[in-house]
Amino acid sequence: MPASSGATPIQEPQTPGCRERKKAATRKAIADAALHLFLERGYENVGIREIADAADVSTATLFKHFPSKEALVFDMDADREAGLLDAVHQRPEEQSLLAALRDYVLARANISRDAEMAQFLKLIRSTPALSEYAHRMWMRHEGALTQAITEASGAPPGDPTCAALAHFALETAALARASADPPRAVESTFDLLEHGWNATGQGV
Repeated sequence: MPASSGATPIQEPQTPGCRERKKAATRKAIADAALHLFLERGYENVGIREIADAADVSTATLFKHFPSKEALVFDMDADREAGLLDAVHQRPEEQSLLAALRDYVLARANISRDAEMAQFLKLIRSTPALSEYAHRMWMRHEGALTQAITEASGAPPGDPTCAALAHFALETAALARASADPPRAVESTFDLLEHGWNATGQGV
């Protein structure tokens, strides 16, 4: 017998996969709305309430996905760490660790030539809060990268050379982000890491 018009419709329970897809879609909608408003009006001129309204969510929902306003701009942190570790562990057998890291950081720098990415980088460079946040977020991968380099090289735990390579590889990406010529900044810095200061011909 059909349910009466006043009956509450039975809702199908959402599967874990469906819930995750909806969560990811909401997160993307919020991040896209925030970036659009930031690029259009400037980071400092956009409020959290405006972003939530543009994404058609509540501020409470926004903060469930992003703990701060700065975090709205950087939505791929886990993917970045996975990419870094893959550059070390999935490199061709004949490729050195240094060359693999150079290729990874250089690929990121070359993306900056894209018009949309250039706009994004300009936003970061022109906003001190975002520049500082971007650097903190990027350098937080230092421990994981150090461990990956240590394992891949067979060095003993705590080896300072592995820690130094991880640190300077990550700092190179930060230097490139702030440079007017990101690929050149990457190549110059990795040349220094590979050959040392004396080989650069820069003098004492």
